[in-house]
Amino acid sequence: MTVRRRDADRKFDVGGRVWRSPVRFPPLVEGRFIKRLNRFAALVDVERREYLAHVPNSGRMGELLVPGFRVLLAPAPAGTSRKTSFDLALVDTGTALSSADARLPNKLVAEALAQKRMPQFGNYPVARGEQVYGESRLDFLLEGPEGKCYVETKSVTLVEEGVALFPDAPTVRGVKHLRSLMAAREAGHQAAVVFVIQRADAEAFAPHDVADPLLGVTLREARDAGVAVWAYRCDVTERSIVLADTVAARL
Repeated sequence: MTVRRRDADRKFDVGGRVWRSPVRFPPLVEGRFIKRLNRFAALVDVERREYLAHVPNSGRMGELLVPGFRVLLAPAPAGTSRKTSFDLALVDTGTALSSADARLPNKLVAEALAQKRMPQFGNYPVARGEQVYGESRLDFLLEGPEGKCYVETKSVTLVEEGVALFPDAPTVRGVKHLRSLMAAREAGHQAAVVFVIQRADAEAFAPHDVADPLLGVTLREARDAGVAVWAYRCDVTERSIVLADTVAARL
């Protein structure tokens, strides 16, 4: 069996099958969640000692940040002056591992675009990050023979009865992003929003109308205006996370 390395060592063709290159975690430390102190800090137990951990997600994450839940933590780099000893990386709900890092969806989508694993964007060979359009800084600008496509990604961690829900709290910023995507469509560009479900136990996606009715209304308006809506779940292990497959968006 031959193995051919391609795309800067990020994917492999083994016997005709392309294997996805995941985003890898550094060696993680196991602990237990105690409580959240503020938006970006939590108290965790590691080997019966309490430590401060950075929470890289401003969402409420009430379904994840549960006292007693097993967590996996990335140690802070040596030699830094941080007040927190760890970054909160993963939460084990007992039925699924979920990433708690809202910074990862951009990286996951960027990897998938580079590896051509998002065929809906296959006609846009050029991808640029963080492009301003209107009042928003959107995550990606894709360019190709068909013109421009603006793409915004959103991190999703809440799953109820197999349905991933976004957001878990009102998000003025999220509404603004959707309106900017609508403005891009009105100007003749393509536009899309990609909801990245950072866990594997979702079978569908829906806007969380109870948490933020305006976001739900705006998302449906954006869909009707021609903004493409995509939802992807992720394969998550204690070593890595990768954008996996699409799930149905129930709008």
